[in-house]
Amino acid sequence: MALASPAPRVLADVVSQSWIRNVALVIGGAAFVGVSAQIAFYLPWNAAVPLTLQTFAVVLTGAALGSARGVLAMLVYAVAGVIGMPWFAEASSGYAAPSFGYIVGFILAALVVGKLAEHGASRTFLRSVGLMIIGNLTIYAVGATWLKFNLDIPWFGAESAWAYGVKDFLVGDLIKIAVAASLLPFAWSGLKKAGLAE
Repeated sequence: MALASPAPRVLADVVSQSWIRNVALVIGGAAFVGVSAQIAFYLPWNAAVPLTLQTFAVVLTGAALGSARGVLAMLVYAVAGVIGMPWFAEASSGYAAPSFGYIVGFILAALVVGKLAEHGASRTFLRSVGLMIIGNLTIYAVGATWLKFNLDIPWFGAESAWAYGVKDFLVGDLIKIAVAASLLPFAWSGLKKAGLAE
C-alpha cells in the first residue's frame, strides 16, 4: 500500500521533494528579493530609505516558501549582501546604510508570514491581504526602529522614523499588498486545477 504525499501547506511544498530543490527554492527566493531591490528610487524629500519592490518580494517569498525556507532565503540575502554581494537597493552591499534595519526585518517577516501561510492564510484573497499587512508591519517595526537609532531622530515629527521609514511607503505598499494577495490564491487555484493541491 503506497503512502499518500502530505497535502502542501505552502506553494513550495508542491516541488520540494528533495534537498536540491529546497536549496534551489531558498536561493531563488533570495535572488528574487535581490532583483526586486534594483527597482529603486528615492523621493525628493526622503534620502534615507529608497522605494523598492523588496517588501513585495519578501512577503510573497515568505508566503510561497513557508517559514523555514523563507527565513533561510532572507538570511542568504542578508548575509551575502553584508559580505559584498551587490544586491541590496541600487546594487549596494554592507550594513552601514540607515535602511539596513529593513533587511533585518525581512528575516522576521519571512518567519511570521511563512508561519501564517502554513496555516492556510495564503489560500484566499482576504486572508492573503491580512497576511501581507502583518508582514509589512513586521518589516516597518524593525526597519523604522533601526532608522531611528541609526540617524538619531525622533519617533514622530517632520524628520522622524515615522516620516522617513513608514509614512512615505504606505500607498506603494498597499498597491504591492493587493497585487501579492491576488497572486497567491491564483497560484493555489492553478494547483488545484492541476490536481496538485486540495
